[in-house]
Amino acid sequence: MTTLLIIIIIFSFIFDYINGFHDAANSIATIVSTKVLTPFQAVCWAAFFNFSAYFVSKYIIGEFKIGNTISKSVTLQEGDPIALYVILSGLIAAIAWNLITWWFGIPSSSSHTLIGGFMGAAVAHYGTFAVIVSAKVLPIILFIFLAPLIGMVIAFIITIIIVHISKRSNPYRAERWFKRLQLVSSAAFSLGHGGNDAQKVMGIIGAAMIASGYINEFSETPSWVPISCFLAIGAGTMSGGWKIVKTMGTRITKVTPLEGVSAETAGAMTLYIAEHFGIPVSTTHSITGSIIGVGATKRLSAVRWGVTISLLWAWIITIPISALMAALLLYIIKFFVTP
Repeated sequence: MTTLLIIIIIFSFIFDYINGFHDAANSIATIVSTKVLTPFQAVCWAAFFNFSAYFVSKYIIGEFKIGNTISKSVTLQEGDPIALYVILSGLIAAIAWNLITWWFGIPSSSSHTLIGGFMGAAVAHYGTFAVIVSAKVLPIILFIFLAPLIGMVIAFIITIIIVHISKRSNPYRAERWFKRLQLVSSAAFSLGHGGNDAQKVMGIIGAAMIASGYINEFSETPSWVPISCFLAIGAGTMSGGWKIVKTMGTRITKVTPLEGVSAETAGAMTLYIAEHFGIPVSTTHSITGSIIGVGATKRLSAVRWGVTISLLWAWIITIPISALMAALLLYIIKFFVTP
């Protein structure tokens, strides 16, 4: 392995770790806000299922579809000595944007900042948008809007069904049951989070290995890569992400245990649908849409639309800002590494 490839792999794991604590809120916001688990218990719970997703993808699904999609989202010319710098620039830009949004408590998409950085650096180097594989990238961009919408609709339907079924139940006993069920729904969402997000880093490492001539196809990626990626995201989740927990768990709408079960179940279903089709989707978008759907069952005014619209703008600008940051980084790198 070349030194540059090793550096990219290290930065990939750093991004994966940051992705874990940046997106930890997605898995644990509702379960913490309803006081089912303490924050520490919740991150341990989520981290365990983040890593467990490796076994689901490897032995139940049988392949890493999302990783394959990411690795083929941009065409890197074979034998290009700058190709690895393109990947490195995208990674550094993605890490920077993730840290900026984490610092300000903005639940942006780690998926889209990675894609944006990767595309921006490639376009800046080759000077054409033709290097972007539209068949892979367009569904990803489309799901910026579809993922929260799907989560919202599923959450709305699930909540209505649950409320109808349990309307004659004893409120105290019902709440106890829903708190227990939140453990299941949170675990399901954490499985989806790990399965979706860890594979994105696998895709970047796979693309770097292909560009360096270490492997020829993503399917040849060594087995230590997926295991390490799933471990890294689990470790990141263990680190928390409390600023975003506050936004996701309390600022969008007030969430009860019943609504927490609905939101997490709907978010998990959205992630599983996306993984089935090999589309890298944002766990942030999925759970946010689900929380909005839950809030809308009470009344539309129960959703704090001002916060929600601000989040939407953050999602829309993530790809272009990440792309611009990566392009700038690549120009700086090329200035020093090319004659």
